Amino acid sequence: MPKIEDFDVVILGGGINGCGSFRDLCLQGLRCLLIEREDFCAGASAASSRLMHGGLKYLETGEFRLVKESLTERNMLLATAPHVVEPLECVVPVRSTFGGIFGSVARFFGIKARLNDRGFIITALGLRLYDLYGRALRATPTHRMLRRSALRRLLPDLAPEITGAGLYYEGHITHAERLGLELVLDAEAANPQSRAETHAEILGQDNGVLTYRVNGQTHQVRPRVILNAGGAWIDQVNAQIGLHSKLMGGSRGSHLVVDNPALLAALKGRMIYFGTADGRVNLLYPFAGKVLVGATDIAQPDPDAAVCTDDEAAYMCAAVAEVFPNIPILPEQIAYRFCGVRPLPRADGDIGAVTRDHSIATLSLANGTPVHCLIGGKWTTFRGFSEQVTDLVLANLGRPRKMTTAGLAIGGGKDFPRAAKDRAALARDLATLAGITAERADKLLSRYGTRARNYCASLHGKGETPLGTLTDYSREELAHLIKTERVKTADDLVRRRTLIALTGQDSSALRQEIAALLASAPIAKVAE
Repeated sequence: MPKIEDFDVVILGGGINGCGSFRDLCLQGLRCLLIEREDFCAGASAASSRLMHGGLKYLETGEFRLVKESLTERNMLLATAPHVVEPLECVVPVRSTFGGIFGSVARFFGIKARLNDRGFIITALGLRLYDLYGRALRATPTHRMLRRSALRRLLPDLAPEITGAGLYYEGHITHAERLGLELVLDAEAANPQSRAETHAEILGQDNGVLTYRVNGQTHQVRPRVILNAGGAWIDQVNAQIGLHSKLMGGSRGSHLVVDNPALLAALKGRMIYFGTADGRVNLLYPFAGKVLVGATDIAQPDPDAAVCTDDEAAYMCAAVAEVFPNIPILPEQIAYRFCGVRPLPRADGDIGAVTRDHSIATLSLANGTPVHCLIGGKWTTFRGFSEQVTDLVLANLGRPRKMTTAGLAIGGGKDFPRAAKDRAALARDLATLAGITAERADKLLSRYGTRARNYCASLHGKGETPLGTLTDYSREELAHLIKTERVKTADDLVRRRTLIALTGQDSSALRQEIAALLASAPIAKVAE
């Protein structure tokens, strides 16, 4: 039998809640083990709308605490992860002046009501309240309202029946999966006694000892506290360690990545956040040279069976036609489709009305080991949720908090230049270090933040060799990711370390090149 290792905390699940909690716990000096069955942020964390937002629609359901927390965390992320979280100007189109007032009031007081129209007045009031809740750490301009003529000058391709709009700001994350990875790498650097395992299988639990297998080897660990961060799979993870639970009631959210140059041009760099005739809220915005469209909200009992269906794709294309009727999305323009299952608490009724707030349900093993199940949450609030989780664990263990993660830079966001002249100067320095152009160095900064410096140093001024099948990436770049970022499979590289798959650039020929790199590149545990 393998030797039993003792850990303060074992985290089951490497989505954003698991990665965020892992970092916070490691910073407190706790020895932690994170076990993930696939890859970091491979589940729902890879399938969001990729917004860091307060949740404008949550004002309609009276979730003011969630909105305030989300906006504060959004503003913080614009400062702590500026390499991947950027401001995004948003447009809320309106088709009337008074529409939605009675429905909004009813929903505010908990009365079921469908909002088929959100008019000028209710939109203006909502954005004013949004500004109020977002005043802490404010990093973007406040909202403004436009009537028809001003809106036409700004966005001339909008449907003619749109009579005005509210303009405000959110944040969007250019590469969500990398942020999760960087949290893990920061955590391991802060506490080398901790580790994170991917592509690992939980085999069971007996008397508080967990058994798992990774890389063909079996390990046994004894935690003082367990965090179940399995997302939509929380109940299945509990079953693997001998607990019965019915905590989860997931919702499938599907998205499209569309290669439609006319639609991209019509957006003029902005997101359109709009209600549709069926009462739902949808969005579209520029993403990596294409357009991201979302999202559906459908009950999904089995998270492993979730797929973006043809009906959902058709629904989203039809929704876009409600705001841009003269720019149709053709089937061949859908470069990529993806979906994830939101880890919502089990509830009856309309899945769209279930709260997106986070909560913790505590169970225990037969030997008394607490099992804290991390339910719900949003990408935007992962740090605050992780802080809540960490404080609970510290109380379990009778340990004090050593430091806060509030305002703490993440990964490539450390020392990232905010001013254009400073960024240009850093790009020139990296170009000289690597033997590449300043333009290429700036692209590497966009992908990796200041972590690009280690890669550029590894080139020793000798430059790069572009891939034969995708010249926007180099052989040296992907080999460096394999070596330093825990890449084990081609999917890890194509779907999560890079945006290759998400932008519709995956191919069998590319996979052959990557297979050769995986076979030859050594893999290190911790990034350089």
